[in-house]
Amino acid sequence: MPFIPHTQAEVDEMLQSLQLSSIHDLFDEIPQELLADSLDTGDAFSELDISRLMQSRARQDGEAMVFAGGGAYQHHIPAAVWQIATRGEFYSAYTPYQAEASQGTLQLLYEYQSMMTALTAMEVSNTSLYDGASAVAEAVLMAIRANRKQKSKKVLVARSLNPLYRKVVHTIVKNQGIELVEIALDKVNGQIDQQQLEELEKENFAALIVSQPNYFGILEEVDVLTDWAHQQKMLMIAVVNPISLALLKPPGEWGLQGADIVVGEGQPLGIPMSGGGPYFGFMCCKQKYVRQMPGRIIGKTTDMDGKPGYTLTLQAREQHIRRSKATSNICTNQGLMVTAATIYMALMGDEGLKRVALSCFNNTHKLAELLLNDERLNPVFQGDFFHEVVIDLGNLPAEELINTLAPHNILAGINISKDYPELGNCIMVCATEMQTEQSLQQFSDKIKRVLDIRAKAPCPVRPKI
Repeated sequence: MPFIPHTQAEVDEMLQSLQLSSIHDLFDEIPQELLADSLDTGDAFSELDISRLMQSRARQDGEAMVFAGGGAYQHHIPAAVWQIATRGEFYSAYTPYQAEASQGTLQLLYEYQSMMTALTAMEVSNTSLYDGASAVAEAVLMAIRANRKQKSKKVLVARSLNPLYRKVVHTIVKNQGIELVEIALDKVNGQIDQQQLEELEKENFAALIVSQPNYFGILEEVDVLTDWAHQQKMLMIAVVNPISLALLKPPGEWGLQGADIVVGEGQPLGIPMSGGGPYFGFMCCKQKYVRQMPGRIIGKTTDMDGKPGYTLTLQAREQHIRRSKATSNICTNQGLMVTAATIYMALMGDEGLKRVALSCFNNTHKLAELLLNDERLNPVFQGDFFHEVVIDLGNLPAEELINTLAPHNILAGINISKDYPELGNCIMVCATEMQTEQSLQQFSDKIKRVLDIRAKAPCPVRPKI
């Protein structure tokens, strides 16, 4: 429910009309034993701290502590984001077919594009795609159209790319004669296998897809990879976490020429996890590829009186004139998510995004340190990582750990052995700015407790902790 800032005069007027003496009288039907204790917090709290306090109390009703990432992240969302985004002017506005009909919506989308180009250091942004996975698929189709000199319908895909993204891309492009060639994973550092890249130099590919950080949270050698791709006359497709760009080099500055197309999932930018969606994808590119970009692009112009105006530009949709040659993805249903993301970025600013990214980085490293103090747990990779880390659980099956901690309202991580059986028995955990030292310690203690009980058990049964 949104916060409605009633004045004391308004409250007194309401109580007088209801013939009540206090707000508490409004709830006198609630049994005394069910009433919560005072919510007095003493000294002033920041919004983040008061949110943590209230969430800790909400967990008494079953809210889980989240240590799972893999593409969807639990971040703090300032209350103002959705208070503004759900105002009638935005909430009910539909991205118009007649562009002139909704200047306010178009101006916001134009501002979103400006923010995304600044964040990624690219020249052009569209106004969103359906989600991160379909954005990668659209980037592949775009690269095939844009890189016609290669005359290739093959694309190199890093195995370290999110496995769900790889599945979605395959589903979308397989019937268009596009072949995805997977690059092996270096099991030591968690990065792209450089040796295999050298073996592929004589083959003809349209593009190379690399994520930064990759699915395991590992940082790839993006400068080297970008220059290598361009030397092979490929386009470089960067898949990025937008929060990480507050700390990491933006893809527009990778290597000597920068990435050509940048995509990713926008959910970290003020979108709640909401049990699975909705999300939105983003896409940016170099100016020379703008005519191959799918989705909507908002342009700024002036009218006959010299006043600023906003309009759809460079449209190439199948419903207009281009038919089967159109770059079709429309994404009108993502307007509300982009509205929230624009408000989130405007509120946070450069410094706020840096603080979030740094907190994620620090918390994940603190969690890794706590877990790896136990000799029964080991790191899977040696590379630098951002806010995910993969842990070898030894003899403890990852699924057993996840299922054991679930009744304790702890989402313990992701069992990646299903998609990466070559890595053995391991789990991927994540920590964002939502975690505290207390919650990190609690999670670490729970895992070690499971290991202790299982070691003493005469047979492999799920331990009760």
